[in-house]
Amino acid sequence: MTIFNRPNDRDVEFVQRKTVEHFRGLLIAAAAMVAVVVLVVFLLRVTRIEAGHVGVEINLAGSQRGASEIPIRTGWVVYSPLRTQIIEFPTYVQTVKWTRDTAEGHPINEEMGFNSKEGMEILVDVSLSYAIDPSKVPDFYVKYRVSDLELFTHGILRDIVRNSLNEVASTFTVEDIYGERKADFLGKVQAMIEQKVAPVGVSVQQFGFIGAPRVPEVIAAAITAKAQAIQQAERARNELATTQAEAAKKIAEAEGDAKSMVTRAQGEADANRIRQNSLTPQLLELRRIENSQMLIEKWNGQLPQVESGQGSGMMLQLPRPQ
Repeated sequence: MTIFNRPNDRDVEFVQRKTVEHFRGLLIAAAAMVAVVVLVVFLLRVTRIEAGHVGVEINLAGSQRGASEIPIRTGWVVYSPLRTQIIEFPTYVQTVKWTRDTAEGHPINEEMGFNSKEGMEILVDVSLSYAIDPSKVPDFYVKYRVSDLELFTHGILRDIVRNSLNEVASTFTVEDIYGERKADFLGKVQAMIEQKVAPVGVSVQQFGFIGAPRVPEVIAAAITAKAQAIQQAERARNELATTQAEAAKKIAEAEGDAKSMVTRAQGEADANRIRQNSLTPQLLELRRIENSQMLIEKWNGQLPQVESGQGSGMMLQLPRPQ
């Protein structure tokens, strides 16, 4: 028969104390883990800046006085969100379209309007492409203080484009902008936009109209009619020049033929004159002897069938007897 010894009060107290100490240790470890997690979450963060992007680390205390004090970050970055902030900017080409078509770009009418030299209002749809130099991202941030590139594109940049359009258009007539000087106008506007944003690393890759500028129908019809009249006049001038050129060619050919005939006639007359001057009795006798010699050389030894004598009679050559 097995007899169990009943634990005394001292043993129970020891076990209870050990249990409490173990539980307290677990609580301390859990609290330490929570503290580490809180420390990591609130004091340290890790982020990765993807390719085609550049990050700048902004000091939230505001101690950075200029762009040179703002570090550029790429790849994996560890920072403290209590002290600093990482702002990413894409450095690949951005393309924006401002049109009246609500299905393109934002679902609102974003067309741009400006006035020509005569004060005529012109409405246009615009397309623009730009990129930010990665090395100048701190300058860009210091200049515009935006953390979202959309705010720059549809706010600051749009205002710059609109002001540039108005400034350049004040030196161009509506016919220039609508017609053959449109490329010159767009080039000047793009140059002005670049001049305003290039110092902070923004380069304009492309700028132009989407479709034709919109002017009142009466003005558009007048410009089109004038352009057609100019084309017709140019075509008539070309046809006249062609006709004149062909006529001049025929005249030149006729004059050439006449001169050639005169030259040939003059040459023949000169030759005849030379021949006549060279004819002497001795030369004539020499020519007669040469001709007789040629006839003798060509004779085959047969007498002619009919021979005429010096008299008025005629002698027939009879065949020789066999």
